[in-house]
Amino acid sequence: MEFKDYYKILGVDKNATAEEIKKAYRRLAMKYHPDKNPNNKSAEEKFKEITEANEVLSDPEKRKKYDTLGANWKQYQHAGRGSAEEFFRNFTGRGSGGSYHFTGDFSDIFGNAGGFSDFFESFFGGGFRSTKGDSPFGTQQPHKGNDFESTLNITLEEAHRGTERQISVDGQRLKIKITPGIQEGKKLRLKGRGEYSKTGGDRGDLYLTIHITDHPWFERKGDDLYYNLNVDLYTAVLGGKEKIETIDGKRLMVTINKGTDSGTILRLKGMGMTKTDNQNSRGDLLVKVLVNVPKKLSKQEVELFEKLKELRK
Repeated sequence: MEFKDYYKILGVDKNATAEEIKKAYRRLAMKYHPDKNPNNKSAEEKFKEITEANEVLSDPEKRKKYDTLGANWKQYQHAGRGSAEEFFRNFTGRGSGGSYHFTGDFSDIFGNAGGFSDFFESFFGGGFRSTKGDSPFGTQQPHKGNDFESTLNITLEEAHRGTERQISVDGQRLKIKITPGIQEGKKLRLKGRGEYSKTGGDRGDLYLTIHITDHPWFERKGDDLYYNLNVDLYTAVLGGKEKIETIDGKRLMVTINKGTDSGTILRLKGMGMTKTDNQNSRGDLLVKVLVNVPKKLSKQEVELFEKLKELRK
């Protein structure tokens, strides 16, 4: 299994701040986003790769675990599935009850359910744990098998329009339907797809927790979406039109009124996320206007601004 250098993928230093990582991700994501590169398989794979890198490096716990194990990947790779947790504990000083509890390679049992690379799944695939299951006392009374949990990663576009995913459970392929407007953290239950009971009881269940990956230019709050629109000083002063793209790929022209202040919010009704309780209705898109002040003015430009300043007195 190939080691992935997430810092190299985002083009940042290993000591990069959270803000530097965020900026690098957004810059690359906007360049390789599928909407901007239709039918470009190479760009699509690159976008998945930088999304995965951001998923790790923007999360303090994932980043710490990656930094700890990354340099020792070869040793980890040969440690064997059963000793992975012990291996990580040796480096963190944490017991199995710590916040970095590693519970095995989930993909060995259920396939790559998370949607990221095998390398990512080996580190962060969620593993599996018992929520209630066979009796620890060895009685003959039937008990339900263990429930298992994992994470299913989807994009914001997929959360908006809904999607389908196929996963493999014990070699059998299952189709998972994601309803439009699904929220972050929503749990999907696959009844009877957990561990088999050792005492003749019912099979456990499989729970998939929905995780919506960061979007390069939209931020979701409930059913509304927020978007930062950069405009130049002249458009803000004189007014004009600016083009934006909605979550479903529609291109719209928004009007910037004369004298628009930086920080002004433009509300586009019904251009946000699909609502889970009414899939014929949508939230709003709130566009925040950010005015870019020109830098490195020429001598002539400075003189013109000085004249404007005098005229305004």
